[in-house]
Amino acid sequence: MPAHAGRMLIFAPSNTRMTTIDQINEAVAYICSVYPTRPETGVILGSGLGNFTHEMLVEKEIDYASIPHFPVSTVEGHSGKMYLGRVHGKPVVAMAGRFHFYEGYSAQDVVFPVRVLKFLGINQLFISNAAGGVNPGFVVGDLMMITDHISFATVNPLIGKNDPALGPRFPDMSQPYSKILMQMARETVQGRSWPLREGVYFGVTGPTFETRAEYRMIRTLGADAVGMSTVQEVITACHMGLPVFAVSVITDMGIREEENIITHAEVLEAAHAAEPKLTALFTGMIERL
Repeated sequence: MPAHAGRMLIFAPSNTRMTTIDQINEAVAYICSVYPTRPETGVILGSGLGNFTHEMLVEKEIDYASIPHFPVSTVEGHSGKMYLGRVHGKPVVAMAGRFHFYEGYSAQDVVFPVRVLKFLGINQLFISNAAGGVNPGFVVGDLMMITDHISFATVNPLIGKNDPALGPRFPDMSQPYSKILMQMARETVQGRSWPLREGVYFGVTGPTFETRAEYRMIRTLGADAVGMSTVQEVITACHMGLPVFAVSVITDMGIREEENIITHAEVLEAAHAAEPKLTALFTGMIERL
């Protein structure tokens, strides 16, 4: 059986210039050539959250730079590697590091890996990020399951000509996060000593952290956390009919009466401290799939 059996390869005529489909096919073909097992679950790990891979039985490790057309991570806390293997015997592909609009990549570059994961054959996508808390009921170290998001402050990755091989021109976004996976998360954390918060994520471009006035506006608009990633990835997954589960690790509180300076080092430190909870959640959910 060919290494790419079961993948969603779609081939364009050889006399046309390289399209997104062509690029996806080349990336998928390369990954399949070095690791033929079809993953069932994809995981994208945010800033300082790469240790999930320590709970994997890693069978293949691939540098992003080796994958055709893949961007390369430039942010501290993102190792820039794809890990393929198993969690509780289930085939998983994990991305330790993602790409951001603020790095200078286009919105289409940012979401290219999501399309590759879908074409590799995954059935669901788990996403994590480090986020600033704007809900005053949250504390640093909390996990917040994202139930919805606000995307007005980001660039929509679907702007431009639509390829129906990837998804519809006007995808529905009324339920971007899977209700089934959210309920599975609630069941997974039952009996644990820490809560799983739920809330709305507000996506921004970054790389600046928000002003006090912006934090107040974001809270007024109905968000519970704010961050510089995830939204574009989720839009793309929905475009392709891929169920999504996403979690924010609250690494700082944006609205503070005292010193309000936030640093990336602070974010990474808080993310590392919360990693065991995130890993327990993701591995527990994968076990239930």
